Parts: sequence; structure tokens; C-alpha cells
Amino acid sequence: MKTFRINHVLGALTLLAASLSVNAQILTPPTDAPYLTRDGAIAIIGNDGMGDLMSNLNALFTQQHPGFRFALTAKGSSVGIPALTANATAIAPLSREAWLGDMHGFEQVKGYAPLDIRIGYSGFGPRPPHKTPPAVYVNAANPLPGLTLQDLARIVTAGQPEGDLNTWGQLGVDTRAARRIHVYGLRDDGGFATNLRMDKLGGKPFSAKYEALNSREEVIEAVANDPYGIGLTGWVDASKTAKNVRVLPLAAKAGEPFKSADYETVAAGAYPLSAFLHLYVDNAPGHKLPPFIKQYLLLALSDEGQKAVREQRDSEEGYVPLSARDLQIERRKVEGL
Repeated sequence: MKTFRINHVLGALTLLAASLSVNAQILTPPTDAPYLTRDGAIAIIGNDGMGDLMSNLNALFTQQHPGFRFALTAKGSSVGIPALTANATAIAPLSREAWLGDMHGFEQVKGYAPLDIRIGYSGFGPRPPHKTPPAVYVNAANPLPGLTLQDLARIVTAGQPEGDLNTWGQLGVDTRAARRIHVYGLRDDGGFATNLRMDKLGGKPFSAKYEALNSREEVIEAVANDPYGIGLTGWVDASKTAKNVRVLPLAAKAGEPFKSADYETVAAGAYPLSAFLHLYVDNAPGHKLPPFIKQYLLLALSDEGQKAVREQRDSEEGYVPLSARDLQIERRKVEGL
């Protein structure tokens, strides 16, 4: 009887092992994909600031899957989506939201949008001499405690349903109640300002009082020289330009506490203007991702991958891993592919 039971258990284990062997996914490198280099390496083209992070992810992947080789070209976020559109890269790393023009170009060629997987947050601050992520700046003498995104939209754009905000008195700043709000920002040219207006501020056009300047430093300088000014701009170390400006805390909704872009707030997914670290890939509707790309995305969202993001905290870029909530969302997105 004991011999029968032992043999039965051994037989069951053998069947289970065979089943696992059959179902186990063995990754093999692609041999004829258009994004392969001449020597057969898998091209990854995109953001330059993410170069160290992507190199570390590549190394982790090749440790787990011997035989794979990657060729990383880190030239800037602006080259990522065009390279993906041209089938020149398997993955396009971006440390900001993709510009609308690039996305429209991809959609015109492919007929669908690229798959966007977020793997972290792009920066925190202020932390001179490194850059603070997208933020609203006011003159250091301005007593305004903070703004909601809704009120920010009512200041910098025109035609919001709740009406425009034009004076500091409308924001409760009694010491300058009658003075008009002077708004400074970057040009509405399809880049940062356009995308922020569309993504965060309801898509309305910029207000007539919005003065478009040529650079982030010019925005900071304008606010520093104007006690009635407010500036909206992207990644910049404001301290290199002026000492008498401050980052204005923001709230995603009315009734929520105002939040700054410090590490803990960004890591909690609570800073309203946080930009994400993105891995964009080409995933046509009704088609499965190449298995290695899916595994690469899962690796970036694994504990090891998030550790690689966390290790960039003290770098010039200051990357931050995803909050538990955002990480769960992205993992479920990839697992469902």
C-alpha cells in the first residue's frame, strides 16, 4: 500500500513537472524584427536622462534571460515616439508626457495609439542644483498658500465653466486684492505648455493675460521681478536664476491639502503636476506583445525594477518609484496584455 502511494505521488509530481515544462515560457531573442541593429541587438531609443536606468534594466533582463542583447540610444524624449513610429525601437523611454504632435504622428501612421506603461515619477524638489519638476512659481513675497488645479486653470486659461480668475483678491489675497494677476509661461507650441494645458488644465486656450516667454529661466526671472506675477513652467533649477521665488503648493481638488513636489509627496503619487517615467511600446489592437517586451515591462514594474528606479533618487534626474496604487494599476495593465 505504501509503495502504491509513493508511486502515485511520484507519478503526480512527474505529470506536474511535465505540465510546468510545457507551459513555461522560454524567451528567445527576435531574429527579424525591424528594430534590430545590424549585429542583432534590440534597439531602445529615447530619453537621455533615463540612460543609466535603462542600462540597469537591460542588465537585469539579460541576467534573467541570457542571449538577449540591447543597443541603447539615449538622445532625448523627443526622439522616442518618432523612433517607435518608424519601427526603429522596441521600447521608447520618455521622462515626460509624449508631445501631442508625436502622438498624432504615430496614430496617423499606425491607426492606433502606442501602449503607455508608467514605471516611476520624473523628479522631485526643489533640490538645488538639480531641477524641480513641473511647478507653479510665485514671488517670494506673495502670501498665497496654494492653489487647486481648477483655480490654476481659471487663472492661466480662458473659458473655464466656473469663470476666469483675474485679480489676486479673487484668490483671497487681501494685501493685493485689486491688482491683476500677471501670468507667465512657456510658448503654446505643441511642447510642455500645450501638453500641460491639455492634460491638466481642461484643454481650454491660454488666457489673453498669459505672457509666453522663450525659456524656463525667463519665466522664473519674470516672476522674481513681479510681485503680482505667477509662472507655470517645466523642469528647472529656479535658484540658478533668482532667489526670491518659491514653488506654490497645489491640490488636485478643492478640499484636499496643498502638496509640494518633495520626495515623500511625489513617492505617494500625490503631487498634482508629477510627470511619469514612461515606456511606450507598439501594441496593435488584437495583437499580442512580443513575449520579451511584455517580460521587460513586468521587470520594470517588479520589485527589482522599482529598486532600479529608486537608486536614481540622488542622481541629477532624481527619479522616484511608483506609489503602491499606481504600481498596482500598471502591473494589472501589463498582466492583462
